Order: sequence, then C-alpha cells, then structure tokens
Amino acid sequence: MSEHRIAVIKDDGIGIEVIEEGIKVRDAAGTEHGITWQFTELPWASDYYFKHGHMMPSDGLDTLSEFDAIFLGAVGVPEIQDHITLSGLLLPIRRSFDQYVCERPSVLYPGIDSPLKDKQAGDIDMVTVRENTEGEYADVGGFQYTGFDQEMGVQVGLFTRKGCERLITYAFELARRRDKKRLVTSITKSNALGYGMIVWDRSFEAVAERYPDIETNSLLIDAACMDFIRKPEDFDVIAASNLFGDILTDIGAIITGSMGLAPSGNIDPERRFPSMFEPVHGSAPDIMGKGIANPMAAILSAAMMMRRLGDDNTADSVELAVLRTLELGETLTPDLGGTSTTAQVGDAVVSALS
Repeated sequence: MSEHRIAVIKDDGIGIEVIEEGIKVRDAAGTEHGITWQFTELPWASDYYFKHGHMMPSDGLDTLSEFDAIFLGAVGVPEIQDHITLSGLLLPIRRSFDQYVCERPSVLYPGIDSPLKDKQAGDIDMVTVRENTEGEYADVGGFQYTGFDQEMGVQVGLFTRKGCERLITYAFELARRRDKKRLVTSITKSNALGYGMIVWDRSFEAVAERYPDIETNSLLIDAACMDFIRKPEDFDVIAASNLFGDILTDIGAIITGSMGLAPSGNIDPERRFPSMFEPVHGSAPDIMGKGIANPMAAILSAAMMMRRLGDDNTADSVELAVLRTLELGETLTPDLGGTSTTAQVGDAVVSALS
C-alpha cells in the first residue's frame, strides 16, 4: 500500500467546491487501489489576505516543501487585483519549486459537443507544454515616474537557453510517450520579438536534432490561434512560452467543450520539489456557492497528480470513470448542457469507478 501526503489549497470561489469533489473521487479511487492519501488543508488565499495582508504566511513555501504534491483550487476574488493573487501565491510556488513545465491537455471527450463544426470525440487530442517560470511572466521590470504624465512601466520577457531547452525537451519526451502523431509544434513570434524568441527558436532547433523520430513544426502565435480553430486535429504536443501557452490553452479548453474539462499540472520534472495540480478555470465568482461548477477539471487534475506520483492504474481508473460519466451524459453540470450539481457529478464519477 502506497501513501502520499498532499497539501490542499482550496482557495477562492468555485475552487472550494470542485476541490471537494476531487478529494471525494481520489479517496474512492485510493480505496480501490490500496492507496492512502493524507490531505492537509492550508487555509491560504484571499480570505487569508484580508486578515493578514498577504496570500500565505512567510514560511508557506517551507511548509509546502514537506509534501509530495499540492492540490490547488482557484485563486482570485473581484476585491483583490489579479496581480496580487498571482504574485502572492501561484507564481512564488511555481518559481520556488522550479515547476518549469505547465502541462495542459485538451481532449474532445465522448458525449461532448465542440463548438467547432463536425468535430467528433477524439478528433482533438493535444497537450500544450507551457514554459512556467520565465518568459513573458518573468518578474523582471519596474516603474518610473509613477503618478506623473511620463509614467512608464518596463516589462522584460526573459528567455534563457537552459530554460527553453529543458521545456522543449520535456515536450519531445512527451510526444514519444504519447506515441500518437509524434509531432511537436513550436509556438513563436520571432518575426516581431527578435531577441528572446530567437533564443527560443534556436533552442527548439537544437533539441529537435536529438529526436529524429519526432516530426516538428513551427508556427507564429497568431497562426497557431487560427489553426487551433481551423484544424485542431493536426496538433499533438505544443511547446509554448509562458504567455503563448496561457492563451492557447484557453482556446483549447473552449474548443473541447468547456473550461470545466481542462486540467493542468505545474511540474518539476526532476522531482526535487512537489508539483502542483489545478484546474485551468478561475474562481468564477458569478457562480460561486450555487453548486453548479463543473468539478471534472479538478478530478482530471487529481488523475494527473496520481500519475505523477507513480499510481498509473489509479489515474487510469479515474480518467475512465470521467469518460464513462461524460459518455452517458446523464449527470452533467450546466456548462455541458446538464442540470446536475457539482456534488452529483462527483458522485457519478465515484459510481463509475466500479
């Protein structure tokens, strides 16, 4: 019997609701497969900020480092500017634990209608590997002349050869493991961003030489956004910078039916630190407390966590249970055209486990 210690940060809005269902499903799957989960809830997020002036305690990262993984809900409330919530919680975790890979699958599941005409289940099956610690979201820059007419802000996109190559290498290895189209597409904008993106392009070319069995393609971000709509079935693994990966995965979630089906993992591939798993969707304050949030992204994120911790059979069973629930179509939340509650969907996935 294996045992894992998981830090749970439910955070804000619907994050609280969907994480409960993720834990419910994970507990049930663990019982079936002989896995014990030790969940420790850490009450950090916006409520903590209102009381203490920061999103987590000063020793928060030290606390998190003792866990095997982190299960995160959603961060943000309208009363707090987004840059405070991101810089106060998510970004420090990603950077301090060197979670330089953000892996985000986009799959059109059975029973789900894509807004794209004539796309059937399985036609869209791709994974975006987003660089997660540098790029356009690097915390480099500053303000000058604040409050004056000449106020200026400098935002630096930081691209290092090491940072690009290790992310792109992960993408190629993932294409091998998936063994589908065996294609890695690089997303760039080096025709306009002629320094950092050139480093990205050179890194992609260098890594590609080590993988002659994997096909490659390179697209500008604007063309990639169009092709996600025009021909998403052409993609397999996408390697993208921090900003571009963020944009593309929102498109990927929508064309596969709902943000409520989009899981993600913030991963340290070298396993030096805990990785963090979270649904892509935000805190959705407009539906908070209504009990209608789709928990499947959180449940699928939990499955990604299980796989990262080496429990492949358990992860397979959870993913299959989600597929069965979607294909039956009897227990779906409103975003998928159903009338079921968040808890009812969680219960349906638990039932489908057996």
